[in-house]
Amino acid sequence: MKMHEFSVVIMEDEGGGHIALAPELPGCHTQGDSLDEVIRNIKEAIELYLETLSEEERKESLNRRVVGLQRVKAIA
Repeated sequence: MKMHEFSVVIMEDEGGGHIALAPELPGCHTQGDSLDEVIRNIKEAIELYLETLSEEERKESLNRRVVGLQRVKAIA
């Protein structure tokens, strides 16, 4: 298998840990108590996520790319 890179968004959790999600892989997310742990966990989550896909779904997922991250203000 070939090595691929994925964009990962990491956010602070209310409890002091971290949440990570891979936007190119809808539904692929995890958490961890430290940055090191959440990075290990998201790597494992990505690998497990890809294992569940058909060959066609896998090719489609590997071709998705995040083109930017933008902060947007909105009334809340």
